[in-house]
Amino acid sequence: MNTSRLPLLALALLALAACDLTKYDVGGTVTGLSGSGLVLEDNLGDELSVTGDGIFTFSSAVKDGDAYSVTVSTQPSNPTQTCTVHNGSGTIDKAAVTHVIVTCTEAGQFAYVVNQDSNDVSVFAINATTGYLTPVSGSPFAAGGTTPVAVAVDPNGAYAYVANNGANTVSVFSIAAGTGALTQVGEPVATGTAPIALTVDPSGAYLYVANQGSNNLSAYAISSGQLTELTGSPVSVGAGPSAIGVDPGGNFLYVTNYTDGTVSAFTIDAATGALSGISGSPFAAGAGANSIAIDPTGTYAYVANESAATITAFSIAGTTGALSPISGSPYDAGSAVQAVAVDPAGAHVYAANATAANGVAAFTITPSSGALTSAGSNVAAGSLPASLVVDPAGTFAYVANFDSNAVSVYSIAGGTGILSAVTSSPFLTGSAPRSIVVH
Repeated sequence: MNTSRLPLLALALLALAACDLTKYDVGGTVTGLSGSGLVLEDNLGDELSVTGDGIFTFSSAVKDGDAYSVTVSTQPSNPTQTCTVHNGSGTIDKAAVTHVIVTCTEAGQFAYVVNQDSNDVSVFAINATTGYLTPVSGSPFAAGGTTPVAVAVDPNGAYAYVANNGANTVSVFSIAAGTGALTQVGEPVATGTAPIALTVDPSGAYLYVANQGSNNLSAYAISSGQLTELTGSPVSVGAGPSAIGVDPGGNFLYVTNYTDGTVSAFTIDAATGALSGISGSPFAAGAGANSIAIDPTGTYAYVANESAATITAFSIAGTTGALSPISGSPYDAGSAVQAVAVDPAGAHVYAANATAANGVAAFTITPSSGALTSAGSNVAAGSLPASLVVDPAGTFAYVANFDSNAVSVYSIAGGTGILSAVTSSPFLTGSAPRSIVVH
């Protein structure tokens, strides 16, 4: 068609029509979905029913330059779950949106505890009403390596990963649906020297391992539970990396460095899993930085500093991931704090071995600033509480006590966040429980 003779108005209309055709898909990943009836909605009113974990894409594309907003229209039931959208809004910029993450959670079903000295993993079924722990059939399970020190479960609850500090490996286990039992999959995968911590990103696509002996971070792609090391891995971090945290949207990764007293910060490439250093990193924390927790909105980060006996609080820049100390931080922990966790509502921080040895302290988060204030008295734990986790429903807190070979379980009071030991707590584990996760 020869357009050279068309009036200028006609040419302009043709250009506008062409622009109208430039549209891009909006989608992402759903993880943890076990219920039925989940319906997502985008800003065009396009509803999408989701029946299982995996990739989703809305049927209606969005024009370049227009805003998009993904929300949950209907929550799943049978079982009842709460699904939360991360990276759900923005503006189309000449590319499809693929990194919306919808995370679905329910009350924790199983607790996984790695026992450093007995080289095994204790697995417990959780009573959702009482918090009572019952060992599953076959527990404890061999860790597949020596000196296991950390455990992570993928967001869908299908696989567990164990860092074997003495063997310089990660063991991979499939998780039996319904029972929580572990079955080792293949041979352990090589890491750097003395792996100390590990985490799976919120999309379930990548595993990251902090190697304390080689001062670096190994990164792996996950496919059906199997690990393939990424190009460019390992990535250097500070001295003595000790813990890893990832924001709920899977955009930023943080590593606490025990020897340096700093936090190394990276952006995560959603398409490849590759890590890039954030400007200003590493960020100063406190002496003996050894644990990090990020609130569910990805707005605040809290670092436990063992040697300094403090908790450092940071605000997280939404676009860059850079950390800025919150006014009043660091907060006096009173003793050698070992671990921190944030409840799913983002209302409270819990700290193991804080304010007094062999106890757990609760703090209230000021929503507008991220500042911490005490929330009630310290509660007793076992000897050397080394790891702390809050269940996905925010109902119970679990603490692994390294020197007393047991897990302490606490109910969490709604509103106040105050902890109370549950009946029959503590529950026995293997020797020297070092890390605990709940899924």
